[in-house]
Amino acid sequence: MKCLVIQPIHPRGLEILKEAGIEPVTPVSASMEDVALAIQDCDAVITRNAGLNQSAIKAGVKLRIIGSHGSGTNMISLTSADALGIPVVNTPGANARSVAELALSMALSLVKQSFSLDQAVRSGNWDARYQVSLRELSGMTLGIVGFGQIGKMLSGMATNGFGMKVIVFSPSVPEDEILQASCHPVKALSALCEQADIVSLHRPANTGTTPLIDDAQIASMKRGAILINTARADLVDQEALVRHLKSGHLAGAGIDVFSKEPPEADDPLIRLPNVILAPHSGGSTVEALSRTAVAVASQVVEALSGKKPPHLVNPQVWECRRIH
Repeated sequence: MKCLVIQPIHPRGLEILKEAGIEPVTPVSASMEDVALAIQDCDAVITRNAGLNQSAIKAGVKLRIIGSHGSGTNMISLTSADALGIPVVNTPGANARSVAELALSMALSLVKQSFSLDQAVRSGNWDARYQVSLRELSGMTLGIVGFGQIGKMLSGMATNGFGMKVIVFSPSVPEDEILQASCHPVKALSALCEQADIVSLHRPANTGTTPLIDDAQIASMKRGAILINTARADLVDQEALVRHLKSGHLAGAGIDVFSKEPPEADDPLIRLPNVILAPHSGGSTVEALSRTAVAVASQVVEALSGKKPPHLVNPQVWECRRIH
């Protein structure tokens, strides 16, 4: 059997495939054209942010399992997988700690103005310490939008590590669960935006709808507030974000996700000095990459052996799945 590994994964994941008698193979590139050529004799496929489109899935005539290296599946044509009876699995929570740490590190760097102070010293401006307004995270209010594994992990770091007050907007999570985490539930996103010094987004993709954080929500945030997005680019109205960053209404933003990845060279976020950027790397720590590769490879092995994997994205397909 063969498993097409579209983009590199941690060696431990490859070892798990090989130990099960599954040969990992790679396409010439991660373009869907090259993937469609390489997938034709493969029993399984593992993809990261390259996703898997309709034509590539159709080309996989032997395909019996699609693995998403991560929790997101918005780049995979689930309708095509469903139609052909191909189960799709993901790896929720495997990178939760790493993403939460990135969100917190971005917030901390912006509050402490680490990058501007570093540049000041390098340029000989020792008096920069008198020219910037530095603050402590302790006593600040962190607003978390989405209380899944990443949001919960971040809340613990903020409350236990920095003494922050954490408010949460997550309609699908019972209020008792939020309270048990020493956080304060709010019933409306607008209320969270109005109260928080830092807003961090941890919701699934918002594709096909208006942005969750639009111009009105950003305008309602405190002057000097910070927005962190390590979730999905379409959650935020980027034009509005740029406008409020330029005006000084927002003190800064931390962005790990973009509508086009990599972003264009003229993307306005790149030119703003009060923005910290990362190349969709929240889950790219060595530890998270290992956990994620193990989780997705193990589920590929299980599916190909006929055992139902634990994280089926389309569980309705399992009983009528392709078995040849």
